[in-house]
Amino acid sequence: MERVIFLVDMQAFYASVEKVRNPELADKPVVVAGDPDQRSGIVLAACPIAKKAGVKTAEPIWQARAKCPNLEVVRPHMQLYLILSDQITRLLEQFSDRVEVYSVDEQFVDVTDSLHLFGTKDELAQLIYDDIIDTLGVKARIGIGPNKALAKMACDNFAKKNQSGIAELNAANLKELLWPLPVKALFGVGGRMNQHLQRMGLHTIGNLANHPVKWLRKHWGINGEVLWRLANGIDNSPVVKGTHMQQKAIGHHMTLPRDYQSPQDIKIVLRELTEEVARRVRQQQYLGSTVTVNVQSNRFDIKQGFNRQIALAEPTQLGHDIYQAAEALFDKHWQGYPVRGLGVSLGKLVEKTTRQLSFFDDPIAQENLANTIDQLKERYGLTAILRASSLLDAGQAKARANKIGGHSR
Repeated sequence: MERVIFLVDMQAFYASVEKVRNPELADKPVVVAGDPDQRSGIVLAACPIAKKAGVKTAEPIWQARAKCPNLEVVRPHMQLYLILSDQITRLLEQFSDRVEVYSVDEQFVDVTDSLHLFGTKDELAQLIYDDIIDTLGVKARIGIGPNKALAKMACDNFAKKNQSGIAELNAANLKELLWPLPVKALFGVGGRMNQHLQRMGLHTIGNLANHPVKWLRKHWGINGEVLWRLANGIDNSPVVKGTHMQQKAIGHHMTLPRDYQSPQDIKIVLRELTEEVARRVRQQQYLGSTVTVNVQSNRFDIKQGFNRQIALAEPTQLGHDIYQAAEALFDKHWQGYPVRGLGVSLGKLVEKTTRQLSFFDDPIAQENLANTIDQLKERYGLTAILRASSLLDAGQAKARANKIGGHSR
C-alpha cells in the first residue's frame, strides 16, 4: 500500500497569530520582529499583505519599512506560539497517531492507516484545514505525498501558491510539476549546494534526477545519492513521533544590539552563550564532543564571518570546556571585523549514561557544582548568579534572561 503523508504548515504563523490576537491588524501589513526598537530587529514572519509589498523574512526592519512605510511591527510572543504549536499537534493526533513535529509551524502526519475513516486525501486535507481555522483562526498550507520529501515540496512549491492551500506531488505528476523547478527548490538543497549543482550544469530538479548517480556519489558520497533519490521522489524515512527528540546539537545564537569590535567585549558574550548552552545540555542529560562557533560581521552583503568547529578530547557538559574550545576557534578565525552575530553550539550529543573517565581529570565535582548553580537559576531566575563580566556594558545575559529563543515571551 502506498503511504499517504501530509505536511501541515501554518501560513505566516507568527504574524497570523498576532492578527488573531489583535483584529485591528487584520487588513494591515504586519511583521513580527525580534526587536523593533533596535537596529538589530529582524523580520521573523511577514503576513501575505506585507509580502506583496516586497517584505521578506530575515531582512532588517529598516529595509522592510523602506518597502512598506505603513508596516505594522509587532514584538514576538514565543511562549504563545509554542503553546499553539502544541495545540496543533493535539488536533492532528485526532486524525492519526503518527504526527512528527518538524518545526514550530510544520508537522508531518502519516494518514495511511486512518484515511479510510475520513474519505479521500483531498477531503481529509480540507477537513484538517477547516479544523485549524475553526480552532485557532490561522490558515494552514497542506502538502500531500507518498513520502515526507514529496509532501514537503508539494507544500512549499505548490500549496503555498494555490488558493485552496492544498497540493499533491506523486509519481504520476512528478516529472510534470517537480522536475521543471530550479534545483534550489529540492528538499535538502541549501545555498552552497545550489551553487555547486549550478556549476555542474544541473539547473533544474529534472537535470539532477537524470544525472548519473555514480557521479553524484563521486562528488558528495552518500549525500549525492540522497539528493538524486529525492529528485526522483524516493524517500523511505518514516513519520515517527519523537523523531526530533534526540537532538544532534544544542546551540545559542544572538544578533548583537550593536557592532562589537573589541575582542574582550565579544568574548564576554561568547562566554555567556557557552554557559547557556552548557546549562541546556545538562538539563537534557547530554554530553557533547564537538564545539561550533558562528561569527557574522555587520557586512551582510559580502557574508563576512565564519562557521568553524573543533572536536573535544572528551565529551563534556561543562561551560568552561566549551568556552575554551570556542575561544580557541574565535582567536584562530576572527580577522578583526565588527561582529554583528555570534553563536555557539555543542554537537555529537550522547546521553549521559556511561562514559570513560580520565585518571587525570575527574569532571564529577565540577558537574555537581554546575548542577547546583542550575538549580539556583531554575528557582530564582537566570540572573540569580552571573559572572561579573556580564555586568559590563558588553554583557547580554541580563537582557536575554526573560526571552525565549532570544525573543520576547
